[in-house]
Amino acid sequence: MVGFGRGPLSLVSQLGPSRFSYCLTSYLSPTPSRLYFGAFANLNSTNTSSSSGSPVQSTPFVVNPALPSMYFLSLRGISLGTRRLPIDPLAFAINDDGTGGVVIDSGTSITWLQQDAYEAVRRGLLSAIPLPAMNDTDIGLDTCFQWPPPPNVTVTVPDFVFHFYGANMTLPPENYMLIASTTGYLCLAMVPSGVGTIIGNYQQQNLHILYDIANSFLSFVPAPCDII
Repeated sequence: MVGFGRGPLSLVSQLGPSRFSYCLTSYLSPTPSRLYFGAFANLNSTNTSSSSGSPVQSTPFVVNPALPSMYFLSLRGISLGTRRLPIDPLAFAINDDGTGGVVIDSGTSITWLQQDAYEAVRRGLLSAIPLPAMNDTDIGLDTCFQWPPPPNVTVTVPDFVFHFYGANMTLPPENYMLIASTTGYLCLAMVPSGVGTIIGNYQQQNLHILYDIANSFLSFVPAPCDII
């Protein structure tokens, strides 16, 4: 385990680069993920932005004095496909005592989503996916669907969009849904959180993500992380 936070003991702080980036391959890929420091941490390359056809997007980090080593972001809302979910923006705010807020963390596996936001996502998926809802207690996920669908049922799983300040991070279904190995159910790869939100690495697959510490912003672009 390697720490990439802004605390004095993290690898980033000890090496001293002003920026770093990583590109996480698919969970099922045998190819190792890549990590870059300094000048090598660059998203404007042939293998990232131009290959995906998507522009590089950036959003500023938010300072939380209570947790200065963590990377907080300003999340404004969530969409499923083109439908913006009815979530109070205060669900993503940092509280006066330093709790709450939204953190991006490469060391957390699946996303912990603030409770009210999670319930809105759950309701949205139940409305969008015409399959029986299930509960996979074996792996701790409670928003699941019977899978595969019957031959006469067409299922289109929508993209999931994090709306940050100045940037939209669009996740394809494989970045937020998974097939449970024990039951075969199709499950939301997120769990509810009683306080804040942590965006985990499952949601960061095949995104080249740059942490510009000197200028205090996060940039990202879809990328084929197994070949860059």
